[in-house]
Formats: sequence, C-alpha cells, structure tokens
Amino acid sequence: MSSVETKTIMNRFYLVVLGMFVFACLLVYKLVVIQFAEGDYYRDLAQQRTVKNFVLQPSRGNIYADDESLLATTVPRYEIRWDAKVPSEKLFQKHKDSLAILLGALFEKPSSFYLQKLQRARAKKNRYLLIGRNLNYSTYKKIKGFPLFSKSSMRGGLIVESRLTRENPIGKIAERTIGYEQRDPSGNYLRVGLEGAYGQYLKGENGRRLKQKIANGQWKPINDNNEKEPTEGYDVYTTININMQDIAHHALLAQLEKFEADHGSVVVMETKTGNIKAISNLGRTSKGKYYEKLNYAIGEAHEPGSTFKLMAMIAALEDKVIRADDLVDTTGGELTFYRKYKVRDSKKGGYGLLTASKAFELSSNTGIVKMIYDNYKNKPSKFVDRLYNMGLHKPLGLPFKGEALPKIPYPTDADWDGLDLPWMAFGYGVLMTPLQTLTFYNAVANGGEMVKPKFIDRISSFGEEPVKHFTKEVINPSICSKETLKQVQKMMFNVVDKKWGTAHEIKDKNFSIAGKTGTCQVDYTKEETQYVSSFVGYFPAEAPQYSCIVVIHRPNKNIGYYGATVAAPVFKEIALNIFNTTAQRVVVPNQNLATKEFAFDKLEQTLVDQIIPNVMGMQAMDALMLLERLGLKVQLKGKGKVVRQSIKQGSKVKSNQQILLELS
Repeated sequence: MSSVETKTIMNRFYLVVLGMFVFACLLVYKLVVIQFAEGDYYRDLAQQRTVKNFVLQPSRGNIYADDESLLATTVPRYEIRWDAKVPSEKLFQKHKDSLAILLGALFEKPSSFYLQKLQRARAKKNRYLLIGRNLNYSTYKKIKGFPLFSKSSMRGGLIVESRLTRENPIGKIAERTIGYEQRDPSGNYLRVGLEGAYGQYLKGENGRRLKQKIANGQWKPINDNNEKEPTEGYDVYTTININMQDIAHHALLAQLEKFEADHGSVVVMETKTGNIKAISNLGRTSKGKYYEKLNYAIGEAHEPGSTFKLMAMIAALEDKVIRADDLVDTTGGELTFYRKYKVRDSKKGGYGLLTASKAFELSSNTGIVKMIYDNYKNKPSKFVDRLYNMGLHKPLGLPFKGEALPKIPYPTDADWDGLDLPWMAFGYGVLMTPLQTLTFYNAVANGGEMVKPKFIDRISSFGEEPVKHFTKEVINPSICSKETLKQVQKMMFNVVDKKWGTAHEIKDKNFSIAGKTGTCQVDYTKEETQYVSSFVGYFPAEAPQYSCIVVIHRPNKNIGYYGATVAAPVFKEIALNIFNTTAQRVVVPNQNLATKEFAFDKLEQTLVDQIIPNVMGMQAMDALMLLERLGLKVQLKGKGKVVRQSIKQGSKVKSNQQILLELS
C-alpha cells in the first residue's frame, strides 16, 4: 500500500472519529437539557400518559310533577371489573369457591363457569376482568358484599366504575316536553324541552377521579375515593299534573288512531295561573303507531281556521262596528271576491239572515267575513291594529327553543293584497301555534287577563329554599272590555249549549263547556285537500278552572274531518275526566238561603258520618259528584238546579242506596 493510500485511509478514519465525537457531544448536551431544562415537561408528559384525572359527570337534578312525582331522574349504572393480580394467593384460594357460587347464583350461570373464569384471569394476570356491566345499584351492592370483593380495592382487586343514565319514570308520555340534553361528537349540545331549557340548573358540577393506565390501553382507578366529588344539580318542579297528563295523552292517542290522523296535540292550562297541567304531542310513524315525535303545540304554527273567528268577533265588537244582535245576510252561503275567489259555508245555501252572535255560534264563514270585510275594507289597518293591541302578533316568549312565530299580516306588508282582510276574518292567511291560540282563549275565560303559559313552579335542592321561584306573568291585563267579554263568553257557551251550535254534540247535562270548533283546509292549492280539526275552550263554563285546546292534523276524510266530530269529543273526554278526578269548589245554600263556599275534600264530617247532606239549590253536576262520593246511586229528573231530593237531609246513608234529585 502506497503512502498516498495510507494517508487517505487515515483521513477518513479521523473524519469518522470526529463525527462520532461531535455526535457524542450533542447527545450529552441533549441529555443535560432534558435532565435539567426540560425534565419537568417530560416527566409531566410521562405522568399524563400513565396517570390522569378523568371527569366524573354529576348526578343531574330531578324533574318533578306538581305532586312531586318523578318525571325525569338520573339513575347510576355500574360496571364491575376485577384486578386478578391484587389479591394474595392465600386470600384468592380462600374465597374463590364461595365467590364463584355467589356470582353464578346472581347471574344465573353455573358456578363452575365463574370458577374457571376467575382462575384463568389469575393465571394470566388479567388486571381488568369484566364481571358485569350496566348493573343497577342493588346488584352492585350485592356484588360488593361478596367474599374477596368486600375487601378494599388494594386487597381484593374489585374495580367499580359508574355512569349516569337519564330515565323517565312515566315512559313516553310528555317525552318532548320533558325533553333531553345531548352532546354531539363535535361538542355541540342539542337541547330540547325542559331538560334543555333548564340545563344550567339541572347539570350540577363535574368531579374528578385519578386513574392509571394499564395493559391494552385500559385505565384503572388508583384508589377507592374521588379526587373531587361531583356536585348534584338542582331539581326542577314543574306544573305538570300526572293524572291530567295521562288523561290527555290517552284521549288524544285514541282519537288519532280512530281517525288515522297524521299528528295532533293537546294542552290543558289552569285558567287563573297559566300553569300548564298537561301537554301531549303525538305523531304517526310509517307503521301507523304514534309517539312524541315533535312538540307541535309549541313549534308548529298553522292556519287556525274558525277558531280565529273569536279574535275577529272581539275586534269588531270592541271597535263597535257591529253589535251582537245585528243582522247579517249569509248571501246564500257563498261570497265571491275578485270574481273567482269564494268563501263558502259548510251548509249549502247558507243560513239566511243571522244575528252576529248566531253567525259565530253556527261558525258561518260568510257571516263572519261579511261583518269584517264590510266594516273594515276601507281601513283594514284598523282591524289589524285591534288584533295587534290584543298581542296576537307576538310570540309567548317560552323558555323552550323552537317556539314558532305567529303571523298576522299588516296592510303595509309588501305581500298584502285585497284577499288578506276577508281571509283573516275566518282564520286563513294567519299563523298561530296551538299554545298561542289557547293562551288567547284562556284570557277570555280569565276575565280578559292574558297570562303567560307557565311550565315551572320552582327550582331548588331537596329540603332547601328555592333558588328560583316562578310566579304568574301577565302578558296583557285586558284583551278587551268587560262588555265585549260577556258577549263572546255567551257565544262560546252557546256553541256547545244550543242545538244549533257547532259543538252541541259534546253537551253534557251535568257539565258546562264553552268553546269554539275549527275546521281548516290545508293543501287547498292542491287537488287533494286535507284538514286540521280543532276545538278550544274552557270548563266549567260558569266558573272556568281550566282551558284546553285539541288540534288534530290530516284525519282520514273518509272517516271524518270536522272539528266538532274529530277534536271536540277529545276535549269533552279530557274535561269530564279531569273534573271528575279533581276536588272542586262549589256554592251550597244553607237553611237561611245564605251561601257558603266549601271544597269536597273539606267535607270530612259528612263523609265520615255517612249522612245525607242538603243539596237543595245546588247545580245538578255539583250535587251528583257530592252524593256519589258518599256511595249513593243518583238519578236525575229534569234540568238545572236541585229543587227536591228523595231522601231528606240528616238520614244515614245505606249500602247501594238510591236517591232521586228533581231539577228545575
């Protein structure tokens, strides 16, 4: 080898050595930096990858009905696992047989199955053996008391993890109103109903639990205790009444099934307070079944049809452009606008000459339209201003998301035309939700005071003072004058009471109802016209306690579609059932013809002593309910108030005894 070649090789050698030296220096430098300058960062990173805090969801607050029955509650579900490396050999051998026997009995499997499972896990040093998942509290407590598992987690190896699930004890009833709060994969929340509206109170505060990463990417709690216990959320107490909700739900369901309707809703409101006592929303599936599909009562605005005639009538009476006894010509049952647009009555040929009040009671389209159009055609803004003054153009401002906006066209709108005024008169071209319509009718029942629908009474923790209390909220202190109010109340009573009234079929001799039917065409621009059937009113008519609306969309026309046929019977069933299952207050005359007020649930002495009371002068309905509470079989003769009773006051009630009440 020449000297030149030798020199070349040595140069390469020195170059390699120098490179290795530089690399070693850099490596030492990096180790020093990691150890001293970045050590804390990497130690924290390693710790995070093996030990970290997990968020513990708090127990969500309960939602209660008005009698404190549960509408929604949080239930813990447990997953039980076992760390087979933890117990000592002596402890394992001592308890394995008895543990296998108890697990087999609990889960209804052979004890040999669990014995093999435990031994196999022990041999393979399984640190996360599944014993059971989705277990309720009582099952969890049983397992925690089993041999070996009753020891601390550091001795017995038991691993307990819980998750919280939301359950509705009354099932699917009022499901959309109770609602839910869910988070999607992107982290956004979907909030529906009461759960969504009051989630900030219900949700509580998160806790933390420290867990260590073990084999197969699994995380095991480090100890039995949480680093921070989750704080339970506040409870929400609603105005919903379980009994009324059940009545409304099943009455609506039966009618939807009978008429093969697409969907429907029912709302029951307490007249004085605005408390919502029941709300049911049922939609049809492709298989013909019904469930709480959407909250139609709140979120669906539609043309109300004839139920809007009440608003039109009040406007005309308030503006004094008509009087209740004014005559109106129904013009052969048909009106024509612009030579081709027609308004027709349901009775072919019309009703001839009618008073304004009777046009309402018969629900004459031509009569109502003629009254409004003739008196407001030169100044339609006067009519619409009256509707606005009553607050019909404003939403109710409910706590729920998704309340549909009402629509009341105004003459200055870009799309206003000559048909808007006459069409508005009988409920077309306007949009209202069932709850918005009910709120107005409830104001008529409530002496003119319009109150905001109220779903919540209070928010509080168990046994503590409420953190928030909800009181009655007045939307409009007076929708109209007392004179107008009395006139329309009489008309609504006649709709049911008089033989010509559109809802006369639901009249009950012992129970008074006031209201208005509605039969509204939908899809009327197409060949296949469908209908919305409705009835809205209040009961008892003479002293309203509750108002109610029933709206049923697209019933099978071959079976029936008029509001009187489809919706009104549901109203009657709900009203009668509510009245018969709720303690009522009545006025009873005493021996001196002076009156005193008492409640049925205050008649302790009469009921305990089983004595026949004096029911002379009482309304038939009130006397009937009182006597039936005493176990009597009551026969009624005539109509009106009691003028004679077959068994005198003070007599002892006998088993299966009958009493005859003569009415006048």
